[in-house]
Amino acid sequence: MNDVRRLKILVADDTDTDRLILESIVRKEGHSVVSARNGIEAVAVYAAEKPDIVLLDALMPELDGFGAARQIKELAGDELVPIIFLTSLSDTESLVQCLDAGGDDFLSKPYNRVILQAKIKSFNRMREMHSTMLTQRDQIVQYNNRLLQEQMVAKHVFDNVAHSGCLNAGNVRYFLSSLAVFNGDVLVAAMRPSGSMMVLLGDFTGHGLPAAIGAMPLASTFYGMVPKGFSMTDILREINAKLKNILPVGIFCCATIMDINFRKKRLKIWNGGLPDCFIYHHKDRRISAVKSTHLPLGVLSNRAFKDNCEYFELEKEDRIFAWSDGIHEARNSAGDMFGEERLSAVFDNNRQPENLFNEIIESVQQFVGSNEKDDDLSLLEIRMDEPARVNSFSQEASDRFGSSEIEWALGFEVKPTSFKVFDPLPMLLNVLMEVPSLRAFSSTLYTILAELYTNALDHGVLGLDSKLKTTAEGFADYYRLREERLNEVTEGFVRIHITHKTNADGGLLKVRIEDSGEGFDYSERDVNTLSTFGYSGRGIALVEKLCGRVTYLGCGNVVEVDFSWVSDD
Repeated sequence: MNDVRRLKILVADDTDTDRLILESIVRKEGHSVVSARNGIEAVAVYAAEKPDIVLLDALMPELDGFGAARQIKELAGDELVPIIFLTSLSDTESLVQCLDAGGDDFLSKPYNRVILQAKIKSFNRMREMHSTMLTQRDQIVQYNNRLLQEQMVAKHVFDNVAHSGCLNAGNVRYFLSSLAVFNGDVLVAAMRPSGSMMVLLGDFTGHGLPAAIGAMPLASTFYGMVPKGFSMTDILREINAKLKNILPVGIFCCATIMDINFRKKRLKIWNGGLPDCFIYHHKDRRISAVKSTHLPLGVLSNRAFKDNCEYFELEKEDRIFAWSDGIHEARNSAGDMFGEERLSAVFDNNRQPENLFNEIIESVQQFVGSNEKDDDLSLLEIRMDEPARVNSFSQEASDRFGSSEIEWALGFEVKPTSFKVFDPLPMLLNVLMEVPSLRAFSSTLYTILAELYTNALDHGVLGLDSKLKTTAEGFADYYRLREERLNEVTEGFVRIHITHKTNADGGLLKVRIEDSGEGFDYSERDVNTLSTFGYSGRGIALVEKLCGRVTYLGCGNVVEVDFSWVSDD
């Protein structure tokens, strides 16, 4: 009996001889025994002793084995307690009655020791497997409850990050149906300072929590950059870079992002991997399809990433429709997909544009029927409308940014002790690049600032003559002399003042640089002869071309330039 652990076995039989024989056999097999003389005793002993296996006589006084078996099974609950009926009955009906009462097997009289031993071993293995199964079941329940709790916490965080933004605007309708607790599809929308609306519909590979992980950095980046006025291409590149860096290989986001300018009635759109978007022109019921011309977000490095967009002129009541591939790939009970043809048929058969959104949803749901869906379903409709009627989001943005200007100014002074060791240009450029609409002009602004500051320092403060650089030898002398004077200078200054002003169409940047030098006679200054003046040279000619205005003031030691730009909103 080395392969069977010591068991506690209940022997219930009203015949003393039979009961003693069974007790003797069981003890010789190395097990402990508890006894009962009738069914009532058997139930009481089981409740007190909790034996591992019950040997139960079918025919006993007061309570027969069938009634005792039912009560014992009820007391056992989820625990498996094998009941082996002891019976001299041999007819089929009686044996079936034993099994129906909860018995697991039966042993005919007279008792065979070998058969009894085999049955005990067999049922003990079943008990152990059942016990293991119950333990694993309880562990699975605990793990599942813990997972659900963690998912609910994560979903709470996710919902706060990927909030609805301005999706509750009066001209927006959307439908999101997730396959799991988390949605692999993500829909975010926010108003830009100019009053335009930016919307992104994304579809991550996979479903549930793994798919939603990427949605958090996407949403936080989107909502962090859109209200600050960053361009759509800047936002695309930032999201792509983050997803590329944090997501494992094989996880990416098919996405459509659009910038809808309600004032100019213009749509700017980028589609990377999602199905064709439809633009419904209400006047002639014409459909313009916006195909995917890019790879999904998170696939390419930012160097290889393409951010070129498509532009569409829209009219009031035109509608933009976008959806995830869950619409196309929705399957019915026969395994057929809804497909593009059925979707196009919905548009062709429509007679009232305001019902299109509901008709698409109803068509997909009727096609799928009661069949279990196998992907997230997302549908978005945006209607072109007057800015003031979009809703409070658009009106608030228009009031704050559309009809007023955003102005700020900064100024500082570079002193002699800093001329040699401090370059103000990186700091200035860093400040200017915080203005989203100026990011596209970084190289131009650097050129302007570098030329103006260098002229103020070299020719104004240090008194260097640019004519020295007309020959190779003079060029070397120029920079040798510059180094000497930087080491010796003890007085002077360069003052820089920048003002910034934006409006609905773009903005204006004014740069004023003043130095402590003697200046020069700029009264006879001519654009075509800039190189004849001490403050001139090829650099100022370049600044003249880059800026709308270059003006000298005072004795020539103050220069002001205007740099204007037109926003692409």
